[in-house]
Amino acid sequence: MHLQSLTTLAKSASLEAGKVILSIYNSFDLGVEYKKDDSPLTKADIAGHEVIVTYLKESGLPILSEEGAQTPYDIRKNWDYYWLVDPLDGTKEFIKKNGEFTVNIALIHQQKAVLGVVYAPVLGWLYWGNREDGAWKKEGENPPIRIQGKRNAPVKTIVASRSHLSEETKEFIDQYPDAETVSMGSSLKFMLVAEDRAQIYPRFAPTMEWDTAASQAIVEAAGRQVLTYPELEPMKYNREDMLNGWFLVR
Repeated sequence: MHLQSLTTLAKSASLEAGKVILSIYNSFDLGVEYKKDDSPLTKADIAGHEVIVTYLKESGLPILSEEGAQTPYDIRKNWDYYWLVDPLDGTKEFIKKNGEFTVNIALIHQQKAVLGVVYAPVLGWLYWGNREDGAWKKEGENPPIRIQGKRNAPVKTIVASRSHLSEETKEFIDQYPDAETVSMGSSLKFMLVAEDRAQIYPRFAPTMEWDTAASQAIVEAAGRQVLTYPELEPMKYNREDMLNGWFLVR
């Protein structure tokens, strides 16, 4: 599997989806609805999904997207490589219009996230990474820069969810009384750790596999870790239950 060409494809898909999402973001009608679990859904989620699927189909690999039909486990458990997509991560941030939402595209191989692209359309930040080429960030028209985290660095900054800060997370953060806490939406929290702008991100609240896969690939390509908590084992994908447990990014 040629990770470089697949990374290029995923980057193109995310940028094109970002254009469509931005056009809806800047319109008067976001088309907000609510799913059965009371999580919000907008026109942009669906439009982004359609654009991404159109691009990724070129690879011939299966696609599992939050906004697509969910493939039964009996079928997907046999997939060797497949795309795992969240067309719009941080829908609440999208609705609040604070710009802290992302397009997430990951490639999964044998339960590991081996390639990831995260794009924040409003901010103009494009991140990508894979196990062969490391992790990279491009801001607007500036040249890409290599990003590398420092494993086991002193915890000076902790990043936490803006919309999902649980009591257990607060208790964990209290272990670092001298550290600054930064709040941010969507998968951008992972990216702060990948860039070493934060040293740890505890997430003790529910997420789904498509929320974390692209970010995990980038974080690991940058030399950092995404670990289940409290087991501290690498987080795996294509599980029968796609609901993630607690985890730490460090």
